[in-house]
Amino acid sequence: MSVYCEICGKKSLKAAKISFSHKQNVHRQLPNLQSVKVRLANGTVKKMSVCTSCIRAGKFTKA
Repeated sequence: MSVYCEICGKKSLKAAKISFSHKQNVHRQLPNLQSVKVRLANGTVKKMSVCTSCIRAGKFTKA
């Protein structure tokens, strides 16, 4: 299962930790996902993984 927001499609990024000697360690930066019950357009309720920016913006209706 890949880590992404089911509303806006935000997913993980590649980033580099740079030490004092400028050695780069590549790692992933994961989005802040929360599992939320969402009411869909047809009235059914589904559990989705949604990022916190979508939750704050109110891009869906909570069940």
